[in-house]
Amino acid sequence: MSRFVLVTGATGFIGAHIVDALLSRGIRVRGATRSHQKADLMIKARPQFSHLLEFVQIGDFETRSPEGLVAAVEGVDGIIHTASPFTYDTTNNERELIIPAINGAIAILEAARTNPQIQRIVITSSFASVLDINRKGPYFTYTGADWNPLTYEESIDPTTSAVVAYRGSKKYAELEAWKYIQEHSPGFEIVALCPPMTFGPVVHPVDRVSKLNESNAMLWKIASGVNPLPVSRVPFWIDVRDLATAHVEALISINAGGKRYIPASPERFSYGIAARIISDALPDLKDRVTQEDQVIDESCGVDGETASRDLGFTYHAFEDTVRDLINQAILLNKS
Repeated sequence: MSRFVLVTGATGFIGAHIVDALLSRGIRVRGATRSHQKADLMIKARPQFSHLLEFVQIGDFETRSPEGLVAAVEGVDGIIHTASPFTYDTTNNERELIIPAINGAIAILEAARTNPQIQRIVITSSFASVLDINRKGPYFTYTGADWNPLTYEESIDPTTSAVVAYRGSKKYAELEAWKYIQEHSPGFEIVALCPPMTFGPVVHPVDRVSKLNESNAMLWKIASGVNPLPVSRVPFWIDVRDLATAHVEALISINAGGKRYIPASPERFSYGIAARIISDALPDLKDRVTQEDQVIDESCGVDGETASRDLGFTYHAFEDTVRDLINQAILLNKS
């Protein structure tokens, strides 16, 4: 079992939950971040874990040798790598999305090779690396063996939207990581997690609702009365708390090494369902929230059961996830 873990992207939405999941097990954590301010806020919010939590500042993962990364891996015996570029405001897909994602994956593996104590690295990939958005035909179930069909050339094409290029960035960054393991046979193994849309309460430094991450911001827009409701691209999702648990279990479970999982709830979602949950749970918002029936895509499924079984966790209900986030967002909105 890991005793000292480096978490990249530790002050982000997912990363901060992973930090807490590790700390709750008594595992020492070194968080990597680009923001001293956020690091200080994380530590101050967790005084009971001050003896287990520290932060280091590292450079941008756009290069294959971010400043401070080799020093950051010193002394740890495991890594959870969540940091990855994410933007839809691009002018050059390859330069701003694809190459930084690949460089980040390779950088963490190269740095890990300098520390023989490291036995496993968990990489946060994405369902975007799995999804074939144009797939039609009889019902099928996505598994960890599936990859989106985007070519590298399609991903970097100037006419390709940033949304599609992002799917390419997740695919090719993850593929490069698996290729690295195959070619270099380092003293550690990797596990890849490919979660879909991720919702839930926040534990990273957020002082107002305008700073919510993109997926949660969508739920707050619904609570705020957006009309018409947004439409989800896929009906698959996971609670961030379940995803954090999946990361920790992927790091410490003996049989998880070398595997690729899609942690995803068996319960499908739509923003129409979210609107009904918000209206029912919070009567004060009922007159504000747009009610709209939305057709849920039933043409395919996703294998989230394997992750749940192998990694030993259960999924939150969508109702609990939405309610917990919106209640928190209401308080943030008043502050």
